[in-house]
Amino acid sequence: MVKWMDKIIIKGLRLFAYHGVRAHEKQNGQTFILDITLFLPLKTPGQTDALTDTVSYSAVSRTAAAIFTENRFDLIERAADAVAGGILHGYPAIRQVTVCVKKPEAPVQADFDYMAVEITRSAEDLA
Repeated sequence: MVKWMDKIIIKGLRLFAYHGVRAHEKQNGQTFILDITLFLPLKTPGQTDALTDTVSYSAVSRTAAAIFTENRFDLIERAADAVAGGILHGYPAIRQVTVCVKKPEAPVQADFDYMAVEITRSAEDLA
């Protein structure tokens, strides 16, 4: 797996979706929070100051939101994997992505901030 020092971070992307194994989650939906870290070389855009030399975090956010909200998954593991794959497919400059899906309204009888899944995928994982 490639380890890049440079990264773009999208933190706290709030999305309403219908993921979960329980019927009420599929019917009523709930709010999820995504943290997405993009690993890619940023030396050139750091020097040129040109958007065309980097990846638009606005565009990546829209891609992630579309994948996450237009599908319904039982597991947030699957939702995270779908988002990671969509980002890597859509933005070839990104060599690695970490996606954390937080589920603050998980149907768990406990006092907690959120339950979460975090995955890391690289461009090599797509082959």
